[in-house]
Amino acid sequence: MKQKFGFTLGADWLLSLFLVSMLISPPLGRSAPRLQQEKTPESELIIGRSAPFSGLSAQTAKDYQDGILAWFSEVNRNGGIHKRKLRLVSIDDNYKPARTLSNTHQLIHREKAIALIGFFGTPNSKLVIPLIEKVGIPFVAPVTGARDILNPYRPMVFNLRASYQAEIDKIINHLVRDARHRIAVFHVTDAYGIDGLRSAKIALARHNLKPVLISSLPRNSIDTYQVAQKIVKAKANAVLSINTFATSASLSRNLSSMGSRAQLMNLSPVGIEGLQDALPGGRADGIGISQVFPFPWNRRIPVIAQYQEMMQRQKDNAHYGYTSLEGFLAARWLTAALEKAGPNPSRGKLAEAFRKLGNLDLGGFKLHLKPGSNQASQLVELTFLKSQRWGP
Repeated sequence: MKQKFGFTLGADWLLSLFLVSMLISPPLGRSAPRLQQEKTPESELIIGRSAPFSGLSAQTAKDYQDGILAWFSEVNRNGGIHKRKLRLVSIDDNYKPARTLSNTHQLIHREKAIALIGFFGTPNSKLVIPLIEKVGIPFVAPVTGARDILNPYRPMVFNLRASYQAEIDKIINHLVRDARHRIAVFHVTDAYGIDGLRSAKIALARHNLKPVLISSLPRNSIDTYQVAQKIVKAKANAVLSINTFATSASLSRNLSSMGSRAQLMNLSPVGIEGLQDALPGGRADGIGISQVFPFPWNRRIPVIAQYQEMMQRQKDNAHYGYTSLEGFLAARWLTAALEKAGPNPSRGKLAEAFRKLGNLDLGGFKLHLKPGSNQASQLVELTFLKSQRWGP
């Protein structure tokens, strides 16, 4: 093999140099930078995702992923989008914003993703949005309804779910109609919890009310005994919990042990499945959760029947739920935009295609984007857990 220095290396020397280079160079893992940027094959479209596939929220992240893959698999079985297959590249961030940012750089620059989908968490999403805007890549269906994600208008953020303000308005209105005016607010001490607290104060003020107690804990903390004591002492007859399922379940157990009959209400990100798993034997009975998507077991809604069919094709023992439904609907919305973007899509063309979709009926779940707003849905419903699970 001839080199530009003008001499020839024999096979033995080449082998020796190769082995030495392997010993002194670090292996190229998924997180290591590549020496050359690889071009995305023309036969596929890369969709990127950072989510907490480890830690307490891992099951929720995986459920959402199941919904995405159920639809992507169906699209690929039918030839893809303009004859290009969809490939989802997902990286674990353990719910840590700094890791989410690092993963986002990797998905954008190394993986050459045309869009990002289903990022979890308000603080995680807030941290990556400046990069999203700078690069100009569609950021689709983040799992957050925080005010700071929705406002001011960000042309690359396409939000599927209703805002936390809309969820909390629905909860407070219900509690007040149920003659529960002594409402405590218990929130996580991060951007999600701060946004929820602000929304709760606004919702209560519409009824000339204030929280009888405001208390908080770090994310995923289960040290809720003293919080429960404060709630009982404040004589609260309802609690709005803006937390993960582990924290909310712990609070429920402690309130029950103290004889409290306060109505416990949660926002949709708490996760029904995780909450029920953490409170077995019917101990979740009566807990309320706001939901921003249709009931996943109502096959009379066409998109729900389709979702159930696609989930069964993906897994023989598929389970339905709000989280996997959210992933499924987000994937459907994204592919509708990819179809509209044409056979040679770019990140910019895809963003424009989202805006041109306007009114989109996915089959009983209607989306609407208007100028100056990328908020697609305003649906909010309330659900209350019973001792039995909705199945399968």
